[in-house]
Amino acid sequence: MRSTWPHHAFCATRVHDAHEAAKPRARPHGDRLAGLNKLLMNLAAAAAAVPGPTPPPRAARPRCARLLPRRGGLLPARAATGSAAYASSSSSSPAAAAAPVYAPTQQDRPLRTPHSGYHYDGTARPFFEGWYFKVAIPECRQSFCFMYSVENPLFREGMSNFDKLVHGPRFTGVGAQILGADDKYICQFSEKSNNFWGSRHELMLGNTFIPNKDSTPPQGEVPPQEFSKRVLEGFQVTPIWHQGFIRDDGRSKYVPNVQTARWEYSTRPVYGWGDVESKQLSTAGWLAAFPFFEPHWQICMAGGLSTGWIEWDGERFEFENAPSYSEKNWGGGFPRKWYWIQCNVFSGASGEVSLTAAGGLRKIGLGDTYESPSLIGIHYEGKFFEFVPWTGTVSWDIALWGCWKMSGENKTHLVEIEATTTEPGTALRAPTMEAGLVPACKDTCYGDLKLQLWEKKYDGGKGKMILDATSNMAALEVGGGPWFNGWKGTTVVNEVVNNIVGTPIDVESLFPIPFLKPPGL
Repeated sequence: MRSTWPHHAFCATRVHDAHEAAKPRARPHGDRLAGLNKLLMNLAAAAAAVPGPTPPPRAARPRCARLLPRRGGLLPARAATGSAAYASSSSSSPAAAAAPVYAPTQQDRPLRTPHSGYHYDGTARPFFEGWYFKVAIPECRQSFCFMYSVENPLFREGMSNFDKLVHGPRFTGVGAQILGADDKYICQFSEKSNNFWGSRHELMLGNTFIPNKDSTPPQGEVPPQEFSKRVLEGFQVTPIWHQGFIRDDGRSKYVPNVQTARWEYSTRPVYGWGDVESKQLSTAGWLAAFPFFEPHWQICMAGGLSTGWIEWDGERFEFENAPSYSEKNWGGGFPRKWYWIQCNVFSGASGEVSLTAAGGLRKIGLGDTYESPSLIGIHYEGKFFEFVPWTGTVSWDIALWGCWKMSGENKTHLVEIEATTTEPGTALRAPTMEAGLVPACKDTCYGDLKLQLWEKKYDGGKGKMILDATSNMAALEVGGGPWFNGWKGTTVVNEVVNNIVGTPIDVESLFPIPFLKPPGL
């Protein structure tokens, strides 16, 4: 019996949307550095076939209850006898099973993590920032992963010839990607970032790809109705609100696509990154406040409950208290290669569970030195169990595709993770210094996962089992490369570095006045 999150979800039949009937517009399809991009896309398409044997056909998934038509909108089947009908907060949208509730973002909100804000400092150094938001709907075994990125935002209108002469050629722009139901994909990209905005100290950002006629793009958070009036294609997201509409721009023909996506949902954070009753932590330690170890990484919300709806190529998914998650990266570029596991839908647990585990090969400083940091973080019944190099060891054994094994230990606990998939995976884009936003990783949201957590005995062995949970909705990823074979190892960090990184320094407390805080912190 699943007992992790109280959730209810519904899946609608296809619905017609007046915005989707808008006249299609011609879009340019020529990417920069066409030859390099074509090669990278061909590699990504080939990677989607790894491993060699063709996986068996995906078993039919339980579909959510279809919405029953009613006057003035749609009514969920469960509400047909006596339950109140909920209306969406946006008048342009059909009535929803449960209404997402908008509220402006408050300062000093509970569970805010360090590095929630936008880290761009206004300089000319190479820079990207990326954000990831996921909603999982267990009733129909579907997930939606929203990914946003901005590259070299100093050049808001793209790079002129003079800019290229002074700074060298770089890739610029804003991208919005979604990996959605049945691992299908949509991407919209603009080389300009003049309509992008991000909050300096809070998890708030947005972009307008196309404004409505006679409207100016928002440059900050606005109420949902105002957003719908001003933005034809774009998005805005805060810790508790997320809405938008994007249209695929045709650049990703190598994966199964959908043409449009529209969404509107609210979120109640349950976990940040740390014990619920404690100050939230920087995922990568206090040195993440400095551009030495890049890229940086922060889990902003390890677990939350989201309510609202998503329209996916005309099919409407409505959900209430669906498990959700968010994280971000920023710096000069993505790691050379990496692996990643995330899950917050489990069976076999008596409380709320969220797992994030990842590792990568990243550059240190300005030289050619690389390190392979790895991390496992578990939230369970309000407590945080952290396995990081500066407090213990983390080991990994990652296949080219299809199998992820990790284990870790610290002074008090032991953990083991095994995840597998027979799905082929979907190639996703990531911001790269070499070619911009191009296919660079492969993901699925249909991973089978086993998570076990023990207390550590005095002799280092396994003591009392705290957690023994499974899932068939794990999000799994491998990226970068080349991945000619599997990757196996154990974190080995210099003792001096361990002592420095592991020092409990509260960087935020060094800047009590918000104006003096570095961007993003």
